[in-house]
Amino acid sequence: MFRSSLTKTYYVTLKDLKTYYLKPPLISWGIIMPLALVFAFYLKNPQGIRYIIPGLIGMVILFGSTSMEGVVITFEKRVGTLERLLLAPLSKKTLLLGKMMSGVIFGLLMGLLFLVISFFMFKLNTQKLGETLILMIFSATSSAALGMFVASSVKEVFEAMTLFNFFRFPMIFICGVFIPLEAMPSMIKYLAYFLPLTYSVDGLRISLLNQPGVFPIILNIALLIAFTLFFFWLSLIMLERRLRQE
Repeated sequence: MFRSSLTKTYYVTLKDLKTYYLKPPLISWGIIMPLALVFAFYLKNPQGIRYIIPGLIGMVILFGSTSMEGVVITFEKRVGTLERLLLAPLSKKTLLLGKMMSGVIFGLLMGLLFLVISFFMFKLNTQKLGETLILMIFSATSSAALGMFVASSVKEVFEAMTLFNFFRFPMIFICGVFIPLEAMPSMIKYLAYFLPLTYSVDGLRISLLNQPGVFPIILNIALLIAFTLFFFWLSLIMLERRLRQE
C-alpha cells in the first residue's frame, strides 16, 4: 500500500514537472532571477551583499516553490483534471503530495543554482553544507505547502496569484531577508515568527555565514517541518471543501 502510494506520488510529480515546470520560460526565469538579484544587490552594496545572501536564497526557494502552484492546482480544479486523477484511484493525500513535490523540486533546484553562484562569488561557509541542504529542502517543502494551501483556497488562477503576492512580498520584508530580525520593531518581529521564511533565512544565515542566529539551527529545521505539515493539512481540508462545492 505504501509503495503503491509512493509510485502514484512519483507519477503525479513527474506529470507536473513535464507539463508545467520544465518549460523554457520558467527555466530561464529561474536562471535569470538569481543572477539579476545578485547583480542588483552587488551594485548597491558590494560590501554588505554577503550578509543578505542567505535571505536571497530563501527568497528564491520561496518564489520557485510557489511559482506554478496557483496555476497547476487552480487550473486543474477548473478543467476537472483533479477529479479525473482522483478516479485513478488516487487519494487526496497522495495527489497533494505529488503536487507539492513538483514545487519542492523546482524551488530546490533554483535555490541550489543560487547557492552555487554564491559559493563562487562570495566566501560562504562550507563546513555546514549538510545542514544547509537540509534547511533548503525543508524551506522548499514549507513554501510549496503554503502555495498549495493558497491555491486550494480559491477558484480562479488570478485569485491565486493575487493571494500569492499578498503573502510573498510582505514575507520578503519582515522575515529578515534584508534587515536582521532582531533589528525590527517588536510588532513586526512577532508577526515574522508565524511565517516559515523567517526560519529558513535564520537557519541559512547560521549555516552559510557561521553567525549566531535568533534560534538554534535544529529548531529552525523543526519549525519548517511543522509548517510543512500544518499547511499540508490545511490544503487537504480546503481541497475537500472546494471539491464538494464544485
